[in-house]
Amino acid sequence: MRVGLFVTCLVDLMRPGIGFAALELLEHAGCEVVVPATQTCCGQPGYNSGERDSAHALALKVLEEFERCDYVVAPSGSCAGMIRTHYPDLFRGEPVLLARIERLCAKTYELSDFLARVARIETVPGTYAGTVTYHDSCSGLRELGVKSQPRELLAKVPGLVLKEMRANETCCGFGGTFAVKMGDISSRMADDKCANIDASGADAVVLGDLGCMLNIEGRLRKRGNTRTRVLHVAEVLAGKVEA
Repeated sequence: MRVGLFVTCLVDLMRPGIGFAALELLEHAGCEVVVPATQTCCGQPGYNSGERDSAHALALKVLEEFERCDYVVAPSGSCAGMIRTHYPDLFRGEPVLLARIERLCAKTYELSDFLARVARIETVPGTYAGTVTYHDSCSGLRELGVKSQPRELLAKVPGLVLKEMRANETCCGFGGTFAVKMGDISSRMADDKCANIDASGADAVVLGDLGCMLNIEGRLRKRGNTRTRVLHVAEVLAGKVEA
């Protein structure tokens, strides 16, 4: 099957290794992977800020780049959720485009959801010697139902032990522009999340959205925790975790 990898702009700019790990996992699953070189943003920041025209333009760009793929996969519940859940709202009143957009939405998946539910992989390339805890990022959980899928995949990693933290479904306080607009509230939410990570005693916190990763890692370090690693689930599954 021909799978388009939507790398996401944040991964491309901040932690491209996640994109390469996702690519390896999709190839491990037997997919023919296409990575359009012109891809940029899904349009979520503009959409959330009321910039519908810019979001509409970016959604059209994504449509043109990926609609010939059998599936579209993103290592981000936030971006996959934007495409699958919110793109149709941008094309109300445009029936021809809306039909194309809805077909794109139907074949768009977050990475762990695709690997567990569509590709149904039996093994993963990675190994991990240690304990991890998992943070459920809001968009993947609430918009796409991503909950058991990453845990099922992590259970296939030799050596890995999962220790659930308290309130693993509670927001870390990032929320895209929320962290900028409501900085004090965001910081308090991040502190609560970091306290739960600390209490778990895990060697690392694993999650599926880079925005949450950057928020949590920054707050952990500011609180003096230099021990706990912050890892994307793709990095762990693919064995792309630096020693």
